[in-house]
Amino acid sequence: MTAHAPILLEAIDVEKCYGKFAALGGVNLRVRANTVHSVIGPNGAGKTTLFHMLTGTKAVSGGRIVFDGQEVTHEPDYRRVRRGMARSFQVTSLFLSLPVRENLRLAAQGVTPRQALNPWHEPVGPRALSQVVDSVLAKVGLERMAGTPAGNLSHGQQRRLEVGMALAARPKAIFLDEPTSGMGIDDLEDMKQLIKGLRDQHTVVLIEHNMNIVMDISDTVTVMQLGRVLAEGKPNEIRGDDRVRAAYLGNMITGGKG
Repeated sequence: MTAHAPILLEAIDVEKCYGKFAALGGVNLRVRANTVHSVIGPNGAGKTTLFHMLTGTKAVSGGRIVFDGQEVTHEPDYRRVRRGMARSFQVTSLFLSLPVRENLRLAAQGVTPRQALNPWHEPVGPRALSQVVDSVLAKVGLERMAGTPAGNLSHGQQRRLEVGMALAARPKAIFLDEPTSGMGIDDLEDMKQLIKGLRDQHTVVLIEHNMNIVMDISDTVTVMQLGRVLAEGKPNEIRGDDRVRAAYLGNMITGGKG
């Protein structure tokens, strides 16, 4: 089914150079709507740099980016958010002193800057965006923590809240950068099920080091090495790809040790 889904996001020969160093050397990527598309590779492969290019937090040195049929190559990140892109980061970026619900409300309002930066009206009635916030609370499993300051949450709960803040923007595509980083086993399963369920209403682009999670929930896996795409395919194709094994995954991808 996903093989026939429309292309929501496309990177065409995307380059990023820092002086003479090419962090990305002409990356091509096609992400289909309502799929989980994982980008994997060792440190320095260019995964996070690619995320910066796709979401507009940094400028490309060359190539094109098309999202939902519109060229967005030179648009800043806030414009891309309005088009339907949302991103969570490797390091949690929450309002730690504010309750979970308030974090989500601010994220939901942030899509419309005039609402987000309006200190003259209390967030009541329509401004509370209660329907959106309640929906996200349920989706990330934090209803019971709605009134708890974000700083009092466990690490796993904070990671789920951050995904929730991206979801509160009602995105077409959500970009998750190492969402399971630092998690314990119980939290890993919760996050895995959360991401797996997102494809019903969203497109997920995922950077993740946990190969078990990647292989279990991805529709497509893109493997990067030294700023280029090394291989791409379904999880079982990537698992059996000799180039991928030889490059850096080794026994890790087949579940072995070492």
